[in-house]
Amino acid sequence: MKTLHFKNIEAFKSMIGKELPTSDWITITQEMINDFANATLDKQWVHVDVERAAKESPFKSTIAHGFMSLSMLSKMLEDLIVIDSVKMGLNYGLNTVRFPHPVPVNSRLQMISSIKNIEDQKQGVKITFSCTVVIEGIEKPACVAEFLAMMFE
Repeated sequence: MKTLHFKNIEAFKSMIGKELPTSDWITITQEMINDFANATLDKQWVHVDVERAAKESPFKSTIAHGFMSLSMLSKMLEDLIVIDSVKMGLNYGLNTVRFPHPVPVNSRLQMISSIKNIEDQKQGVKITFSCTVVIEGIEKPACVAEFLAMMFE
């Protein structure tokens, strides 16, 4: 994975309409799924009951929570972009989110993304990222989202 470095937000604005590097692969383990279930209190059996999922789930294994793949966008983006002048970044929200395909345990995920827009705000800028989280070996993506973040210099 290649990390893009920028001196400041003004230089980063050159990325509007452009693709970012593809993220590194991240393997989704059962421990990660269990940790997410504990953090969100979403302990549906298809996520945490390995034996039952092997027998009863159409996926024949546990699957990650849809919101787990969504929550990984921040980390994946953070690894792709460094802006030297930025003091702080915050998640701002989402315009659209879809989960076209479940993520079976031990799958590898990777993000393909681009900068849709960068808007000046009273303080900082609001960035709109177009993000697609792909699953290795599966045609449909795990997550497609338009993700919003604020950055402050």
